[in-house]
Amino acid sequence: MTRVGAIDCGTNSIRLLIADVGASGRLREVVREMEVVRLGQGVDARGMLDPDALARTLDATTRYARECRAHDVEAIRFVATSATRDAANRGAFVDGVRAILGVEPEVISGQEEAALSFAGAAGALGGQHPGPHLVVDIGGGSTELVLGEGVPSAATSMDVGSVRLTERHLRTDPPTERQVKAARADVRAALDAAARLVPLRRARTLIGVAGSITTTTALALGLPAYDRTRIDGAVVGVEDTLRACEQLVRAPRAERAAMGFMHPGRVDVIAAGALVWSEVIERVRREVAAAGGELTTVVTSEHDILDGIALSILA
Repeated sequence: MTRVGAIDCGTNSIRLLIADVGASGRLREVVREMEVVRLGQGVDARGMLDPDALARTLDATTRYARECRAHDVEAIRFVATSATRDAANRGAFVDGVRAILGVEPEVISGQEEAALSFAGAAGALGGQHPGPHLVVDIGGGSTELVLGEGVPSAATSMDVGSVRLTERHLRTDPPTERQVKAARADVRAALDAAARLVPLRRARTLIGVAGSITTTTALALGLPAYDRTRIDGAVVGVEDTLRACEQLVRAPRAERAAMGFMHPGRVDVIAAGALVWSEVIERVRREVAAAGGELTTVVTSEHDILDGIALSILA
């Protein structure tokens, strides 16, 4: 077993997984942490990383570096996704991470992001559900769709995510009908393009990963507090999931903040994340039905791109 440190720096949060990984691909978790740093704050509008957001992210990276040293990590991989891909000043971010960790941060493409998400989710849950599996990863700046059975066969990345859509459309509390309609139009246009690249109709199991989806699942399950053991692997009916999505889209901020399972850093963007998830589910259900199948449930995984990054280090 090799002890590795995987860091996923997204638009909304930065996360660390320290794990022991075997040559066979077996992973044993040691530490898993998450901080909301909102690196993508304003990137959709300005195309630049905000100095305060950059400082928050580098502070968190410094704390993660200490964790890795304390746990005798042998190899680290730092992956940055949507916000950093879109920022003209990403060089300052890359230089800062390199100085702190001593490794080169990788600003990966949407396609590689999708493949890593698939490896993390399908590797943990794929054997329990029939394939092909469609893994959906809703981030702050983008949403990845990847279809496969064992390995990915088709993937794409859509420029719709919880932070991006919140900043672009959902600006009031709660959002107006007009704002919600505009956000849904963005997601539907992105799904039209995605469906030309990923045959959604072939999916037999829909697996959702990342914070917007796990939070929505906590609501659908009626959890009083966030319980990772209950959420990971949960199979929830499509209609129950869509009702939870709609509740999060329509609820005012105070109501969302009072939900016991809600992370404080997700309160202001969960409506957009739930909206994306509901549109993906509806579209996949229609595509599967048109092909003669039926999608009645969705599966939630706590294993995602972070696990995929950890597994990729030995490779």
